[in-house]
Amino acid sequence: MNKLETLQPALQGRDQEIEEYQINIDNYIRAIAKINAEHADNSAMTEFRDTLASLLETHKIEQLKAIIIRDVIADQIAELEAA
Repeated sequence: MNKLETLQPALQGRDQEIEEYQINIDNYIRAIAKINAEHADNSAMTEFRDTLASLLETHKIEQLKAIIIRDVIADQIAELEAA
């Protein structure tokens, strides 16, 4: 297997990883809003909200890392295909 054949599925894997992070990010944002709107007086739910807020920030950072690596892989593929 050559480098291009290795990089192409790696690019697809990164795209999927980014999408999975986005699904979690969207879910966390909605859950935080729901807790704030409907369960703000429940201390257990506010603790859960705080946990979700921490996870939200972590997933945003991890998604950005995956985006950077995806872009690097895409650049390498473009260079190999142009050669």
